[in-house]
Amino acid sequence: MKLSLQLKISQQLTMTPQLQQAIKLLQLSTLDLQQTIQENIETNPMLEINEEETEPSNETNPADQPLNQERTTASDSSETAVTEEWSDNIPENLPVDSSWEDVYPSTPNTSHSAPSSEFSDFESNTSTEDSIQDHLLWQLNLSTITDLDHVIALTIIDSVEPDGYLRSTLESIQETVIRELSSYPDQGADEVELDEVEAVLHRLQHFDPIGVCARDLAECLTVQMNQLPNDTPWLSQAKLIVSKHLALIGSHDYAQLMRRTKLKEPALKEVILLIQALNPKPGEIISESQSEYVIPDVTVKKVKGRWLVSLNPDSMPKVQINSGYAAMVKRADTSSDNTYLRNHLQEARWFLKSLQSRNETLLKVATEIVTIQQDFLESGEEAMKPLVLHDIAEAVDMHESTISRVTTQKYILTPRGIFELKYFFSSHVDTNNGSGCSSTAIRAIIRKLVAAELQSKPLSDSKIAEILSDQGIKVARRTIAKYRESLSIPPSNKRKRLV
Repeated sequence: MKLSLQLKISQQLTMTPQLQQAIKLLQLSTLDLQQTIQENIETNPMLEINEEETEPSNETNPADQPLNQERTTASDSSETAVTEEWSDNIPENLPVDSSWEDVYPSTPNTSHSAPSSEFSDFESNTSTEDSIQDHLLWQLNLSTITDLDHVIALTIIDSVEPDGYLRSTLESIQETVIRELSSYPDQGADEVELDEVEAVLHRLQHFDPIGVCARDLAECLTVQMNQLPNDTPWLSQAKLIVSKHLALIGSHDYAQLMRRTKLKEPALKEVILLIQALNPKPGEIISESQSEYVIPDVTVKKVKGRWLVSLNPDSMPKVQINSGYAAMVKRADTSSDNTYLRNHLQEARWFLKSLQSRNETLLKVATEIVTIQQDFLESGEEAMKPLVLHDIAEAVDMHESTISRVTTQKYILTPRGIFELKYFFSSHVDTNNGSGCSSTAIRAIIRKLVAAELQSKPLSDSKIAEILSDQGIKVARRTIAKYRESLSIPPSNKRKRLV
């Protein structure tokens, strides 16, 4: 084998650093974009937030107005001069075989201090919700019990699930307590009996919320019913059904339930109403939750009979180039300071251009979606038209991958609520007239039919398919079942109710 050198010409697709940055900004959500903008402002001295008002104040002194106009004009002309001076000397594109950091490395942020702890975590400072363990521990600390029972109670509370149920067995809790007390001989670890563990468990089950620490649904409901007054109507029958026939209620087999309990239908309705008034998951009352906010990127409203689409000005801060630092850049100076400012100036311009490209693309795509889905804005989900990414890509002359990036985690504020742009895309279902129907519209029709059905005689999937067929929509029974499951609607035998 002999080594040799050869020259070869080939073509390949590469992405410039500017295109990489534009694509990255395009797929970011509003919150991620705000964070990215803030990071660039902190690392690039050429970028700053424009905090000036867009409209002049009505209280401005008329005598000072010409001076303000002259000062503004001078500042604009200075920035325009700097821009024109360097527009011919800064390259439009970076080499395709380089990365952004190779040419313009980001400067570490050493001049900005961390935000004040007083405002750094507003959510945690204002949140008042605790976990189920915290809520039970608070009540345990107010109770008067022995040290051994306190250790047992702590072990039980640690094993409670977020829904309030105790999944661990009493034997495993007993073993855990004995293992923890083994290092303390004076605590009497060998004296921990299973009956004592169960006694502590029963005491915890009467903590707030009632029924917490139950081992199954029947025990949870029974504990809650034991707290009701003895003269509560149908209480004894409800306890009997919960203890022996709870599975029949879950399967909605009311005929079998009436035969076993010897209850007539009116009486059974009253018993079921009493059982339904109980809380099957007491732990969900005390649960940890975090506030989630959605900032719409686009807004749409109807003005004089036309739907107008506009970008939300509050979704991102107003960024501009610092004219003071830009004016310090000298044309023929090759010093390190001037090179530093020049590089950051070019980086700032590319960043602003990428932001502008993102806004223009988002507005163009959102406008086309609103144009196609005007019937939804007028009439609701049942008027939703079938739409796929390819349709929008052809209309705006872009690639489908770009449309996918634009519509992911981007939200639009409409008179009917806030929706993700992905929500307006749905598959196509044939109709008798050949116009097609959106799967979103079919889901809305199914939800409407189920809401209006008789609870004693719910609609089956086959019946819903027949109703849609009468409306000219050809949908198979298995498709109805798939759409129904996506809406978290149980089958007809699970929806049957006496009350």
